Amino acid sequence: MSLTLRLGPFISPPQNHLKFTFKPHPSKPTITSSKFSYLPIVKSISENSEHLSVAPAKPRWENMLSTAASLYPLYVTVGGIVACLKPSAFAWFVTRGPASYSLSLGLIMLAMGLTLELKDLLNLFIQRPLSILFGCVAQYTIMPIFGMIISKTLGLSPSLSVGLILLACCPGGAASNVVTLIARGDVPLSTVMTVCSTLGAVILTPLLTMILAGTYVPVDAVGLSISTLQVVVTPVLLGSYIQSSFPLVVKIITPFAPLFAVLASSLLACSVFSENVVRFKSSMVNASLASDASLIDRLQSILSGELGVVILSVLLLHFSGFFVGYISAAICRFREPERRAISIEIGMKNSSLGVVLATSHFTSPLVAFHPAMSAVIMNIMGSSLGFFWRHITPDPSTSDHELDDQE
Repeated sequence: MSLTLRLGPFISPPQNHLKFTFKPHPSKPTITSSKFSYLPIVKSISENSEHLSVAPAKPRWENMLSTAASLYPLYVTVGGIVACLKPSAFAWFVTRGPASYSLSLGLIMLAMGLTLELKDLLNLFIQRPLSILFGCVAQYTIMPIFGMIISKTLGLSPSLSVGLILLACCPGGAASNVVTLIARGDVPLSTVMTVCSTLGAVILTPLLTMILAGTYVPVDAVGLSISTLQVVVTPVLLGSYIQSSFPLVVKIITPFAPLFAVLASSLLACSVFSENVVRFKSSMVNASLASDASLIDRLQSILSGELGVVILSVLLLHFSGFFVGYISAAICRFREPERRAISIEIGMKNSSLGVVLATSHFTSPLVAFHPAMSAVIMNIMGSSLGFFWRHITPDPSTSDHELDDQE
């Protein structure tokens, strides 16, 4: 059995690449290397191999593309600044929405599907059902519950509450796999959880959104389900089919797919952000017009308005996912790499899907603001957590113990 997952270097282009081998039921972590100087490529999982081997180096141009694709948080941050300073820069994309949003997300998920082999993912699911099911169930319970609690605690408006809850009910994002690799977590587990939660989003995301957000505004669960099927599940399955049917073509396209997906995601998030930035700019201008107020008072006035509340709610939501996800996995006595993978998978959402569903099925543009803001904040938080864990060696007392999925 082999599971292929190609992830590019995050820090500096490597001189060679490592092939890590994982056993389906390791009693101990099979990787005990020192601190990574770059992000390796998880090449395969083989139950008959227990050695660490060196794979051929990739061409320099592929390393450059991989490194460029790893700068997703930077692209979103810069795009957000441009959206604040000149919202009209994204007008060409916004005026074609929501069709342009749906098309871009469909292409993003198609790129994801090109890198997946569903047969191997199914085999891994059969080998490790407990940890995978735990992560998926936790993802669709912890975040939605905290989304509702945070919206009520902060007294968000109905539109903002729906946007936060919709974001919390979205599946895990592909960026969680990269962050898990940085954090020395269980990458195969993270990959399978992402795929499973994405496939389950057809039913769970509309259902949970209807239950939790239906008290604020009418929610078309059937329409949400159809849209999720069209822009997420179908492209992933199509990409996987193309990957197995036309391997030579996919081999040519694959090096460019991650960078394309990253740029498309950034464009999608920043375009929605630019739609709402005028509204929030007005509150900032009103605060700055108070000539007798000090700089600190002006900042407090800005942050106490809608913009500050949105930022705070997104921070609290993702922090809750990271923290409660890790604690719950620790309580269930999973290994440390599994705890990190579950924590990151729960805390990082597919904000692009939230943007598409919000713009396609809700009349208020504010519904899409939380998912768009999340694209910036979530990736900064996730990357910071990944680098924090990267420099902390897992405790042997927790790493050596594994909850046996077969018991």
